[in-house]
Amino acid sequence: MTKRHESKYKIDRRMGENIWGRPKSPVNRREYGPGQHGQRRKGKLSDYGVQLKAKQKLRGYYGNISERQFRGIYQEARRLKGDSGAHMIGLLERRLDAVVFRAKFVPTMFAARQFINHGHILVNGKRVNIPSYRLKVGDVVEVKEKSRQLALVMEAQQLAERDVPDYIEVDGGKMTAKFQRIPAITDVPYAVQMQPHLVVEYYSR
Repeated sequence: MTKRHESKYKIDRRMGENIWGRPKSPVNRREYGPGQHGQRRKGKLSDYGVQLKAKQKLRGYYGNISERQFRGIYQEARRLKGDSGAHMIGLLERRLDAVVFRAKFVPTMFAARQFINHGHILVNGKRVNIPSYRLKVGDVVEVKEKSRQLALVMEAQQLAERDVPDYIEVDGGKMTAKFQRIPAITDVPYAVQMQPHLVVEYYSR
């Protein structure tokens, strides 16, 4: 098992939730945390603990992006007018790796990052290999023609566990995805409840 898979499954078990809704998640079999002390009874979380868990869950969902990047997204969201939590979600969903995952070009958020790094994705006809690249409304993401028959892509196309959200328009034949609009938090198909307002509280302390 690769380090990426270990990391992904550890996040699920640490949170005690199947945060991507994957059928292979170990939480489906063992709801306790990883490690030798994972089965110990957990005490009630403090307000700080609740906020920290919400932050770790949201950050983990998007491929466990670095703390520095995640804090930067929060700071940018805070500078925008309106609900900082909603702006955070909007900025996260504009990431290229998130759109590649949402469009079902790959099976997981972790695979999306690797897929982009390896140069399989075009944005508006130009190769982009930066997973955190921020899309604008109207941008078209495309799987390179030579990459469309990869096993990873074929597997993702067959997944029944998630649907493509309506803010992304996918053409399965051409393997393209158009980013239609910045979604509201209610539009984003999370498998579990996300609480971006608690993330804002965590960073606002």
